[in-house]
Amino acid sequence: MTKQTGKQGKKGSGRRVTVLMRRACNQRLRNALYHWARVSTQHDEASRAHYAALRQRGHSHGRALRGVADRLCRILFAMLQNGTRYDPHHGDVRNEEKPEQAAVA
Repeated sequence: MTKQTGKQGKKGSGRRVTVLMRRACNQRLRNALYHWARVSTQHDEASRAHYAALRQRGHSHGRALRGVADRLCRILFAMLQNGTRYDPHHGDVRNEEKPEQAAVA
């Protein structure tokens, strides 16, 4: 723990906090998640929008990619728990039929 912040893995002078990258991890998994997030921002509209929103809030490129990777991991874990397959349009309001249209059909 650092004296200035009282939090583990961070050090700072009091005003500014610097977060250090964790080195003791699975490098292959880190690399796979990085490339998954990077390619996802290039080809998936939802990931691209999430990345753009994070960048708009002032996050760096790396931090925004980590945010996209976190989102993709949450989706993956939910799919594994529910036993479902990936649907890029899941929860997309634009593609759902409105109740009035379903009743007419």
